[in-house]
Amino acid sequence: MKRLYILLFSALACSSLQAQNKFNLLVGTYTNTCQSNGIYVYEFDADSGSFKVKNSSENVISPSYLSVSADNKFVYAVNENGNQSAVSAFGYDSPTGKLTFLNKNDALGADPCHLINDDKNVIVANYSGGSIVVFKKNPDGSISEVQQLIQHEGKGVNAARQEKAHVHMVVFSPDNKFVLSNDLGLDKVFIYKYNPNSKNEMLTLKGSVDVKPGSGPRHLTFSKDGKFVYLVQELDGTLTTFSYDKSGSLKAIAETSILPKSFTGGTGAAAIKISPDGGFLYVSDRVDANNISVYKILKNGNIELVEQLSTLGKGPRDFAIDPTGNYLLVAHQYTNDIIVFKRDKATGKLTDTGKRIELCSPVGLVFTKI
Repeated sequence: MKRLYILLFSALACSSLQAQNKFNLLVGTYTNTCQSNGIYVYEFDADSGSFKVKNSSENVISPSYLSVSADNKFVYAVNENGNQSAVSAFGYDSPTGKLTFLNKNDALGADPCHLINDDKNVIVANYSGGSIVVFKKNPDGSISEVQQLIQHEGKGVNAARQEKAHVHMVVFSPDNKFVLSNDLGLDKVFIYKYNPNSKNEMLTLKGSVDVKPGSGPRHLTFSKDGKFVYLVQELDGTLTTFSYDKSGSLKAIAETSILPKSFTGGTGAAAIKISPDGGFLYVSDRVDANNISVYKILKNGNIELVEQLSTLGKGPRDFAIDPTGNYLLVAHQYTNDIIVFKRDKATGKLTDTGKRIELCSPVGLVFTKI
């Protein structure tokens, strides 16, 4: 009898472990270039790298970037559509992958490209609008009209790309006391003090940090211990390391380039992410490069290049590492696919699994619990 109990316990433990290694993969897309329903939900098996489609939204316009609530019950999406851009809220049933449209409101700025949320607010970066907007959350998960609008002003040295402010990202500091925002047009990273309970002054400017003129800061990520920030700059492929302290201060301490030696083609750095164990940094590059760079993160915050490899498609706009760290998935905006790479946890290196998710213009990826 004891042996039977042990066998039953082992079987239950194994099935539980298998369930834990299955996640939902949410994909935001552009809907103006090919046939797309908007947001797609796949079940992803982090043991095998296999996947299956579960559900999708209906008739949602270009939900290019997504943010999921901490309780896994709501999804927020930008609707990147020029001067008609909006931000949408959805109810989210993770077991089925069903998305229920709640409401949307005007972004008050053209082409929102990034957003974050907590239990009080949804904060959005308007790229073409050059602004940050903050929506309040209603009890049912829907969003209010914009309660705060912060307009950036100025321009940079690149006349073609920096003719005005272009806010490209908003991100919470690890302790949620600050919101950092990259402005590609102004070559600045802004630091805002975050006041979540305020009615219309949720963000108040603490200061800003200048980066190299013409570099175009795009996305950043915090180290696992919160002591360092890694910023990739779209226009010249610069990768800058900052020290960060709890007062919200950034100080540049190192700089490198993600461009391969002797590379002469077009570049357009895109996404930057850290592995779940905090040991490796990944950065994608587009235009002619279409590759991903892998760096090992050292204890002092410095980084060492491990490898650079092709993403096997065109326009690697975003990528995501599954929560177990087993796989890295790259979304290609122009070749209409997501490439599944196996990830070596010890070395950080990537190998092609041959698995492909084919869908229209994928540009934003996020994993959630089922």
